[in-house]
Formats: sequence, C-alpha cells, structure tokens
Amino acid sequence: MQRVERIVVLALDGVYPFELGIPSRIFGAAGGRYEVLTCTVDGRPVRTNADFSVAVEHGPEILETADTVVVASMATPDIPAGLPADVAAALARIRPDARIVSICTAAFVLAAAGLLDGRRATTHWQVVDHFRKMYPQVDLDPDVLFVQDGRILTSAGAASGVDICLHIVRTDHGSELANAVARSCVVPPFRDGGQAQYIQQPVPDAGVTSTAATRDWALTRLDEPLALSDLARHAGMSLRTFARRFNDEVGLSPGRWLIQQRVARARDLLEASDLSVDQIAGRVGFATGASLRQHLHAAIGVSPQAYRRTFQEAR
Repeated sequence: MQRVERIVVLALDGVYPFELGIPSRIFGAAGGRYEVLTCTVDGRPVRTNADFSVAVEHGPEILETADTVVVASMATPDIPAGLPADVAAALARIRPDARIVSICTAAFVLAAAGLLDGRRATTHWQVVDHFRKMYPQVDLDPDVLFVQDGRILTSAGAASGVDICLHIVRTDHGSELANAVARSCVVPPFRDGGQAQYIQQPVPDAGVTSTAATRDWALTRLDEPLALSDLARHAGMSLRTFARRFNDEVGLSPGRWLIQQRVARARDLLEASDLSVDQIAGRVGFATGASLRQHLHAAIGVSPQAYRRTFQEAR
C-alpha cells in the first residue's frame, strides 16, 4: 500500500489567501499521494491580507506529524523583524528530518529561525534588498523561481509557490505525475527562466516582436545544433536585438535557456524510457553522453544513472 505523505501548511498573521491555498490545490491533485492539513501557531483564526480571516482545524501540535511543512507567505507589512516567540515555538515542533518549504516572503521566517544560514535561498524580487540587509548570512539568489538546498526549499513570489509544489511532486513521484497534476490545475508543468522576466520593465514599443514563436520552434528541434544565429534568423531579428529581447522576456540568455530545455527533456527520457545515456544525449542535442552528464550534474547535482534509479524506484 502506497504511503501517504502529510503536508502541513503553517498560516501566519497577514497570510496571502492565494499562496495559502496553493499546497492544497497542487498536492490535492496528486491522486491521494498527499494529505494536506493547515494550522496556525495557536490553533486560532488568522488575519489575511484581504478583508477576511481564516479559521483552521489544527494548532501547532500537528507540525510534529508533518513530513513536509509549508510556510505560506504574508503581506510585506506583516513580515516580522525577528522571530516571534509563538512562531519559534511552532517551528521547534517540526521533526529534524521533515522537509521545510517557504513561499515568497515566508523565507524571512525561515531565515529568522536560522534555517537558511549558509544555504542558498530565494524570495520575491521586490524584497531582495531588505532581505539581504537583515540576513547577510544567507546565500540569496534573486534570479530563480525556487531553490532546493537539502531539505529546505524556498520559492519566489506568489505563483512560484505552484512551481515549487510541482517540483516536490516531480521529485517524489516523477514527471509523469507532476505533468498530470499541472494539467489538472491548468498551469504549466515547468516555467522557463527566472524572476528577471517579471521585474518591471519599460513597456515595449507597439509592434515589437516577441521571441515566443522562436522558443516554440526551438523546442521541436532540440536534437539539432541550434546556434544563436539560427534563432535570430527564425525570429527575423539581428543577433544583438534577439539576444536582448530574449533575455528581457525569459530572464536567461538563449544559450542558457537551450541547455535548460535540453536537460528538462533528458530528465523526462531518463524517467520514462530505457534509452541509453548516449541515445538520450543525441535526442536532446548534447553532443555526447559526457556532455549530458556534465549538464545534468550542474543542474541537479546527480548523474543520469542515479537520477534514473531514483525515479524507477519511485514508480
């Protein structure tokens, strides 16, 4: 009988209702593999940043039973300057082996608790400077949608809570289930680029051409040796214009984006096929199996064999 993992969501004062509901929506669509419960630091209702409060069924004691704890984000004025005693007491109940996740500004709570010391983490781009001043001991990466550093996971603003929950489903049960969950929730299973694409930019001139069509075109040709000149030619732009516009839209250079897509396709094939590493490398556009090994290890820190073994066992 398949074990059901318990996810406990901690709602703090000033919580965003949207982010509070993300874990239940994503994990609840995973075919009964997760149980999602919600608690507060004292079992009482909490004020949201909207015009209503939220009543929960559980107090902090439920955190002791959690396999994964998700701390939902709160409005900027409600970010604590330190770690309130009741929040510290609640976090102290979490098992040492439990996975801990923050959505958006909840990274401030994990940092205040010392959980991010010396770790790589992220948070919403709008509060990056404030975060760095408060917690210089954290290796903050403001350019990504989420970060996993061991058992601690942090995500950027709002909808990146969806990304990190899908990442957990993908890690636990493979891409096939994560993709099915994404389809059920009508969200992309994996978003390109990082936070840079969401930082406010000057409004482009009317009639400016997007690189989206070229990205779609490239995704059908990952097995080909695509150069920047090929992409720019398809988009009908100069090399310089295409590279600049691509980075503005995606938050990555074309070259880094192509590597990211090739690694993602390789991961799917490692999970769902019996193709050799060299065969997969050829299908996703890496020149050799050694190149695939190098890029996969740089992206997720494991070899193709180890990655395949993990997901075969999960299935």
